[in-house]
Amino acid sequence: MKTSDEDYAAELQQKFDEEDRRQKKMEEQDKKLALALSLGHEISGSEDEDVSCQVKKKYNSPRTPKTRSTLEISDSDSDLEEASSSGVNVKNSPRTNDKNALNKRSSSSPNKSLLQGSYKIPKKNKSSDDSQRKRSDSKDSSDEETNHTRSKKRKKDDVEQGESSKKRKKEVNDKHSTVLDVIDAATPLSFFMTKVTGIASKYNNTAVHISELLSPAMGDLEASVQFNYMHDIPWLMQQYHPKFRSKPLLLVHGEQRDSKNALHEEASNYPNIRLCQARLEIMYGTHHSKMMILLYKDGLRVVIHTANLIHSDWHQKSQGVWISPLFPKLSHKSPTPQMGNSATNFKVDLLEYIAAYKTKGLSEWQGHLLQHDMTEARVHIIASVPGRHQGESKMKWGHMKMRKILKDHADGQAKNWSVIGQFSSVGSLGPDKNKWLCAEWLGSLSTTPSGRTSNPSLLKLIFPSVDNVRLSLEGYPAGASLPYSARTAVKQQYFNEFLHQWCATKRGRSRASPHIKTYARVSPDHTKISWFVVTSANLSKAAWGALEKKEAQLMIRSYEIGVLFLPKHYNPSGDGYFTVEDSESGAKRLSFPLPWDLPLMPYQAKDSPWVWDVPHTEKPDSNGNAWVPS
Repeated sequence: MKTSDEDYAAELQQKFDEEDRRQKKMEEQDKKLALALSLGHEISGSEDEDVSCQVKKKYNSPRTPKTRSTLEISDSDSDLEEASSSGVNVKNSPRTNDKNALNKRSSSSPNKSLLQGSYKIPKKNKSSDDSQRKRSDSKDSSDEETNHTRSKKRKKDDVEQGESSKKRKKEVNDKHSTVLDVIDAATPLSFFMTKVTGIASKYNNTAVHISELLSPAMGDLEASVQFNYMHDIPWLMQQYHPKFRSKPLLLVHGEQRDSKNALHEEASNYPNIRLCQARLEIMYGTHHSKMMILLYKDGLRVVIHTANLIHSDWHQKSQGVWISPLFPKLSHKSPTPQMGNSATNFKVDLLEYIAAYKTKGLSEWQGHLLQHDMTEARVHIIASVPGRHQGESKMKWGHMKMRKILKDHADGQAKNWSVIGQFSSVGSLGPDKNKWLCAEWLGSLSTTPSGRTSNPSLLKLIFPSVDNVRLSLEGYPAGASLPYSARTAVKQQYFNEFLHQWCATKRGRSRASPHIKTYARVSPDHTKISWFVVTSANLSKAAWGALEKKEAQLMIRSYEIGVLFLPKHYNPSGDGYFTVEDSESGAKRLSFPLPWDLPLMPYQAKDSPWVWDVPHTEKPDSNGNAWVPS
């Protein structure tokens, strides 16, 4: 007998509650042990504080004896061009957490390599589950009249939405909510973080899990497509509600050679799954985009996020998600891309991104997108596709797309505000900060209608320090998802002068290692936000693009996708800024729930960025482990 929707929702909530109780019990045991051993600073996950941004001098002993094992680690987001010649030991590796899962990477493919590392693990420590990661190059009519009417009504409603946002969030925090309650409370921004195991439950009340996104609460699913970098198909199928597990599912991937064969073999156990390979025509490029398109009987929804389709990415990491409104079907029998397009050009841009794959495998989904009304989309798509883009195409992708949108729509008053970049991998940026990082890339992200700047003093970057990784929920294994190689780091030591710690106390996620990638422009007093981006794109030329031939073309290696939030599409005045959530500024403006704390916490002299192929044996991590990469 099939499980009812209500029973499934109750079962899902029960699982979260049980995990929360288990974690709290473990925390109490840790505290008692630390007290008994007079170790001073315990690792805290309490309701009242998040102390992971503090530097801890002493650490609790593991609860169980340690054994040594070997972990195969793959680089999920590193700069592959640099990695290919770095001397990293490359070999094939099966998944460690599923005996039926197949080999994901092959040494025959230059952009599918594995770093072999080892560390000591307490027998009960499960934090290394799924910590295998891949290398990527860190690398991205009447209907129109109706759209105009809706836009006017929407602006009128925005005042009420801004004023009621905090009230709805409080109501969600005060009760056991469904995913639709959580989504409603976050409207109209609809930016979320994913649920994290091991933090206080109150911080998960406004977060989402993949199983909720694929549940009947979201709609009666008819078909779906998943764009991603890593796919654990058996795990993914378990995230779909049982009654949706036989529905058509298309997986868009970038696997090649042996890895492609392995993925096909894994998919062969599921007759409803089809595979679509993304073309990677430039060396070291990857298919790094992370997006779901969900087709329902009564509409269509787009979800753009930062997590791979594997257990560990949805377990104890900080991830970001944007969920679109439910787009209704157009009444027109032969719609054009402009029918149902939004003020942000969302529909046209999404169709152009899909068309850039140049494959018949996505033609059916192009048809689905054409047939839906997306006028309610308020975000801009910022995407990257492989190629050497010239002419008009140069401004459609990567950091040049950011430059164009910000020139047309950004607030000119923000020209001296900080540009903040937060990412989980660092590529080869070149030996001179004024060649790419603080020149063309910063120039694009600092653009306003009055021009752009390449002032390095405006740039602030967030990347985990060694202590961030060591004290995380996963401990050192979290570093397997933060690829930054020593060979790259030694060539760009200027990078360290821009660095700030990962600190997310307000979101309860300072110890949830970041796999999220976000970029923003923030006022000097930390109360206003000019724009915000959540994306799959890390800090690399491969993801954002690099200008060539006297800036006549933009060369991009990888597929990426993200969304840009601009206040003019949300604020009734049609311009201005978001306020920082919990700040005193602009009560009637929408506040944006940033995933990290302000003010930022700069690195101190003793701090250093996490470099994943450097051993750490001098201090144990939060689970009593050492880090010994080969």
